[in-house]
Amino acid sequence: MTTLPAPGAEVRPATRTALVDVVVPVYNEVDDLAASVQRLEGYLAGSFPYDYRVVIADNASTDGTWPVAQRLAARNSHVWAVHLDAKGRGRALRQTWLASDADVVAYMDVDLSTDLKALLPLVAPLVSGHSDVAIGSRLARGSRVTRGPKREFISRSYNLILRTALGVTFSDAQCGFKAVRSDVAQRLLPLVEDNNWFFDTELLVLAQRAGLRIHEVPVDWVDDPGTTVDIVATAREDLRGVWRLLGGFATGRIPLDRVRAELRRPDVPSAVPGVPTGLLGQLLRFGAVGVASTLAYFALYLLLRPFGAQAANLVALLVTAIANTAANRRLTFGISGRAGALRHHVGGLAAFGVALGLTSGSLWLLDAVWPGAGRLFEVGVLVVANAAATLLRFLALRLMMHPRQQPFGSLTT
Repeated sequence: MTTLPAPGAEVRPATRTALVDVVVPVYNEVDDLAASVQRLEGYLAGSFPYDYRVVIADNASTDGTWPVAQRLAARNSHVWAVHLDAKGRGRALRQTWLASDADVVAYMDVDLSTDLKALLPLVAPLVSGHSDVAIGSRLARGSRVTRGPKREFISRSYNLILRTALGVTFSDAQCGFKAVRSDVAQRLLPLVEDNNWFFDTELLVLAQRAGLRIHEVPVDWVDDPGTTVDIVATAREDLRGVWRLLGGFATGRIPLDRVRAELRRPDVPSAVPGVPTGLLGQLLRFGAVGVASTLAYFALYLLLRPFGAQAANLVALLVTAIANTAANRRLTFGISGRAGALRHHVGGLAAFGVALGLTSGSLWLLDAVWPGAGRLFEVGVLVVANAAATLLRFLALRLMMHPRQQPFGSLTT
């Protein structure tokens, strides 16, 4: 018997809920896989409001992990299993995410170190369309983390390096608890080169620089004492990845403007009205600030020269470097307020260190090659050294102050 709606009642068409794929990458996890997947699927079945699939991605395991994954998939229609012939967490996520027809793709570590109650807050902003990428953070305010001092120190140091070198604004790159809108994943993943542990960081850095919105969820996280991850080797691999990204951004090799256009994300606005972010305009304003800084530098240098060439060079560079960074924040890159000022000045002082090395080295070389060189020739050598240091300084400041832009990006003013 079919029950019809009462006369005058509102009839709503049936709607499909969003589909979320939760990928669990595994390698030689025969002992823990079944219990973890059953726990995860049980939680999703009882508490998750969206359609879901648990996708086991076997990373070329050499023990009995793959047969266990096959049995779990055969017993439960919500569990799928995929086998890869090569290792690499990034490789597993790339293959399963690109092949997915879900609305949102996510992943978590098989040890379930992150409390599953954070899964819904992780994916909900993506389902609603509010955010593009979501990450669990062990370093955000409100997170509760249980782990040893060694891993805590390494994690905080690594994320500090990311903030300093790449200008990232997210707090935790390596927590194994992330989600991405599928339309975003389809466009970002072809640009991600790493297939291992740096995959997460690279994806997030590219997302931020493409102007995508990254949502952070404070998590409750308990370290797995039986983890087989080589922390030192992973850290070395991550640092090589950071260096590779810096090179890619410096040369403009990574086409993030195309990703931003395909996803219809707006260009990065200027923090100060009337200060555009185009490369040509920034170069002109940077040049004007640089001319003023150079004149101030040489005035200070000549004033302090009686105390010795190296001492005069050091003091003149330090004073003008601090003033130069402050002026460029406001006039060149359109940044006002104190947000990020400390990081910008630290980066400016790092660039100052490079400039000091170039100019001091030039003075030392000049004295070694031509001890009797005149004051005019000495100043000429410093002009050339400062020109090289200025170019490096511009690229470094642009990366820090506008991390979403490529150093050799659009030439619009």
